[in-house]
Amino acid sequence: MYFCRIQFTNFRFVNTLIMKKIAIFASGSGSNAENIARCFLKSEHLNIECIYSNNADAFVLTRAKNLNIPTFVFNRDEFYNSEIVLDSLKKYDIDLIVLAGFMWLVPDYLVKNFTIVNIHPALLPKFGGKGMYGERVHKAVVESGETHTGITIHYVNEKYDEGQIIFQADCPVLPGDSPYDVAAKVHELEYEHYPKIIERLLIRN
Repeated sequence: MYFCRIQFTNFRFVNTLIMKKIAIFASGSGSNAENIARCFLKSEHLNIECIYSNNADAFVLTRAKNLNIPTFVFNRDEFYNSEIVLDSLKKYDIDLIVLAGFMWLVPDYLVKNFTIVNIHPALLPKFGGKGMYGERVHKAVVESGETHTGITIHYVNEKYDEGQIIFQADCPVLPGDSPYDVAAKVHELEYEHYPKIIERLLIRN
C-alpha cells in the first residue's frame, strides 16, 4: 500500500433535481472513460450521454459500444472550424464535459459554453503543459528525482493544464521506480477519485 494525501478546493455545485448529463472526451484506449461510465451505470442522478473522440480508431469507441453509450467522432477541422461538436453537445443538453485522455487543446467556444474538467497524471503546476501526457509525464517525474507524484483534477480553460485546481491526490515515487511503476500508482488514483469528484461537482451531498 502507498500513502495518499487528499486535497479539495473550490467546488461549483449545481442543482440536483434532474438527471445530470455528462459527455466524455477521449483520444485513445479509454480506460478512464470506461471506469467513469461503469461507476454511473446504475446512477439515479448522473448519465453518460455520449463519448466523443477525435480518433476514429480509438479503443474507447469499442468500450463505449460495449456499454451501449452513443459515440461521436470528429476531425481537427470539424473541432476547430465548425460548430458540429457544439451542436451535438447542445442536442444532448450536456451539464458537464469530462476529459479523460483527450489530447487536443479545447477551443474557446466550448470553454465559454460548458463546464469542463480534466485529469492530469501529475501534481500541477509541475509536469504540465503542451505535450505532457501519459508516459511522457511519468518519465519526466522519474528523471527529475521527485519523491511524490499524483493526479490533479482541474477546470479547463483555453490553455493546457492551467485551469483552476479542484482536487489533488498524491503517491510516492520510490527509489528504483520505473515510469511504468509510477503509471500504475497514478492510474489507481485516477480510477478511485475521478468518478467521485465528478459526482461531487454535479450532486450536493
